Amino acid sequence: MPEARYAVFGHPIAHSLSPRIHAAFARQTGIALQYTAIDAPPEAFADILAAFAAGGGRGGNVTMPLKEQAHALCASLTPRARAAQAVNTLTWRDGQWHGDNTDGAGLVRDLTGRHGLDLRGRRTLLLGAGGAARGVAGALLEAGVLELAVVNRTAARADALVDALGQPGRAYSRYWDDLANQGDFELIVNATSAARGTGAGAFNAPITLVNSRTVAVDINYGEAAIPFLAWARAAGCLRVVDGLGMLVEQAAEAFEAWHGVRPDTQPVYEELHAQHARLVTAD
Repeated sequence: MPEARYAVFGHPIAHSLSPRIHAAFARQTGIALQYTAIDAPPEAFADILAAFAAGGGRGGNVTMPLKEQAHALCASLTPRARAAQAVNTLTWRDGQWHGDNTDGAGLVRDLTGRHGLDLRGRRTLLLGAGGAARGVAGALLEAGVLELAVVNRTAARADALVDALGQPGRAYSRYWDDLANQGDFELIVNATSAARGTGAGAFNAPITLVNSRTVAVDINYGEAAIPFLAWARAAGCLRVVDGLGMLVEQAAEAFEAWHGVRPDTQPVYEELHAQHARLVTAD
């Protein structure tokens, strides 16, 4: 019988820290694990995933831009994956893929636990409406943010995300070009992928979005987070947080689902953060 395999799928994927994170979790818990990164262009993802299962694949993480596609390939979904209409965690069971979304839980755990933030009552701006944004929007509402404004360069996608959240009045969409007229926010979450890839330019948004309490969060990490976090610092945000902690926490949720044991995330986060501190400061 083929050795059980796990992987992270994305396009591009060379930057991913997921193999290192899961290897660290495996060492910590004494679980034998093979976990690799697999580049999967969207047009080939379904075939690549099928081949992975046939070769002994038993679980996978999914990153940009494949989360909504992964949702469509699953035979069953957890309630949070169904609500997000996006999947970042796949489990192979009974000859089918089953989907979950651990992004929102990972983000909230990182912000409230590691960074000590109280999300309740915060007027919140979510930039982006793709699979990454879908994964965190519901969790932010559950964590008690006062309201959630969703802004995306393609307005129809923001409208669709807000409709899926089903909390009219509390969650609403706005036009990107109208950001200057939206007032200020205590929490700004960047879930766009604009900074990924080569030749990424600076992030631009009105500094009127920021007040004296604003925390800016980029769910990206490393070089992909630099443009937004640079803008946030220049705009005078009280704190800036990159996506490294969220990445570790969502990975722990997936690891527990696959192996039945929850790893200790803090030593793994601290090791990775120390190595990446020269690029992005998380506090």
